Amino acid sequence: MPIRREHRYFYPIDWKQLSAVIRFVRAKGRCEGCGRPHLQDVRHLGDGRWWDSQAERWRDGRGRLIRRTLPTPEDMAAGLVKVTRVVLATAHRNHDTADNTDANLAALCQHCHMLHDRPEHQRRRRVTLRARKAVGDLFNGVYSRLNNPGQETNGV
Repeated sequence: MPIRREHRYFYPIDWKQLSAVIRFVRAKGRCEGCGRPHLQDVRHLGDGRWWDSQAERWRDGRGRLIRRTLPTPEDMAAGLVKVTRVVLATAHRNHDTADNTDANLAALCQHCHMLHDRPEHQRRRRVTLRARKAVGDLFNGVYSRLNNPGQETNGV
């Protein structure tokens, strides 16, 4: 995942090399969350289950083989199976970009990375929405004017 411009200075200078070591040396080019291979087109069902072409079996969102027999992707209905190119990224387990120890870094595919970062994304979303409301208070006054621009309120 690309690093946002405002967060770029929180990462060390050698981040690209450190990330490459985690993704390709330690993780051997596979997601440490689910086992998906880097830069491969993976067929999946959209709910985390994906087709492992090496094992010729379905795997769940954590990379474990699914016991229940499902038809192969070729035997499934058209449009049910989606194809996604897997790209590995290095994630901070505790979301602290200053902590670059091996135990805190993980090589994750985009699916696992988004699941891992979901609480942080929700927190940032709340902060952004609150900041927008604060700017609205500062420059636009009462919220009712935002909803009904032609109607003025008395008093407040």
